[in-house]
Amino acid sequence: MPKPIFVLNGPNLNMLGKREPAVYGTATLADIRQQVEKHAGVRGIATDFRQTNHEGELVDWVQGARDGAAGIILNAGALTHTSIALHDAIKAAEQPVIEVHLSNVFARESFRHHSYVAPAAIGVICGFGPHGYLLAIDAMVEHFTKKAA
Repeated sequence: MPKPIFVLNGPNLNMLGKREPAVYGTATLADIRQQVEKHAGVRGIATDFRQTNHEGELVDWVQGARDGAAGIILNAGALTHTSIALHDAIKAAEQPVIEVHLSNVFARESFRHHSYVAPAAIGVICGFGPHGYLLAIDAMVEHFTKKAA
């Protein structure tokens, strides 16, 4: 796989380890990045790991994946539940997307039960904490293996 997998993170994920540890755990985003890079590296996959608090920047990164990435692992944070622009960017990128959430969004407030990302994604992983990112790497590898067969 010559192109990296973009691992994109949205608003407030820079606060991991400090923000609501009972919900999101104590791992920081830097900890998760290290785990992702190690896990992907063992599988021979490059990643491009980023975080932003700005919807437009996240949309730009998703659009950039069209030519710059093999696929996208996306934890859009609260933008998952609000951003039609992000949904449209995912559709335009024409890349496989796996939606990831640290918490089980379906066990939380009802406004978190709707995702604008999910209809444009090949799958959703939620509720497994940082391990969800590693599951997403494995799922992306499986997706490309099946596609190549």
